[in-house]
Amino acid sequence: QVQLVESGGGLVQAGGSLRLSCAASKIIFSMYAMGWYRQAPGKQRELVATVGSSGNTNYAESAKGRFTISRDNAKMTVYLQMNSLKAEDTAVYYCDAYTEWAPRTDYWGQGIQVTVSS
Repeated sequence: QVQLVESGGGLVQAGGSLRLSCAASKIIFSMYAMGWYRQAPGKQRELVATVGSSGNTNYAESAKGRFTISRDNAKMTVYLQMNSLKAEDTAVYYCDAYTEWAPRTDYWGQGIQVTVSS
């Protein structure tokens, strides 16, 4: 069974930085695209950033210029470096592994809390 385990969340002051990690197991990691999503209280889950199996990246407008997604296939880990954090970045962040071929299949981590204090 595929497992995705997030780490690195926590409480940080506005303007600070955090790096989230998501370690995958029981998956051919290099074949999957990876993404970070987040869900704030009372809101729908939204895309933050994705990195394809070839390394191409995509960011939500809110993340551009502040967040960087990267992957290490040897470590089967995807990262999200978050800088210049704002209170509105407060959310539960989820790691997603998904196929780039149809039908799309998603595997999700359990989520990790990020709280930015203003």
